[in-house]
Amino acid sequence: MNRADYDRYIAAFNARDYDAVADFYREPIRMEFFGVSIDSRAALKKFYGFLHSYVTESVNVRNFAASDTLTAVDAIVRLEAYRDLDAAALAAEGLDQFFPIMKGEVQELRQFILYTIDDGKITRAECALAPLFTDAGSARKA
Repeated sequence: MNRADYDRYIAAFNARDYDAVADFYREPIRMEFFGVSIDSRAALKKFYGFLHSYVTESVNVRNFAASDTLTAVDAIVRLEAYRDLDAAALAAEGLDQFFPIMKGEVQELRQFILYTIDDGKITRAECALAPLFTDAGSARKA
């Protein structure tokens, strides 16, 4: 997946076009992050449909590297709540590992996202969190 392909992927994600996002994956979808495992187009649409019914999420790519078999991205993921996403709503979806976010709050998360690529399609997506750093070099809470 080259940078132009990835930019189209992120544009679809930021536009909440989940079918277009899923089209970048080879079935079955394999997406794993923070204790969440997404294994189908329906699961992708369910998870992000739920999350995005509470928050606006956008991905800002800081660094990008790609080969024929791997795409690696260092990104800032920004979540801005337009309604309360409390612990009870998260628990009801089995997402106890996520932090609540209240209307008007913003969370920024630095994520390293690895995409395994085969014949131009994503076969697996994995994600890890890293601390955000201020200009002075000290870590700040997301």
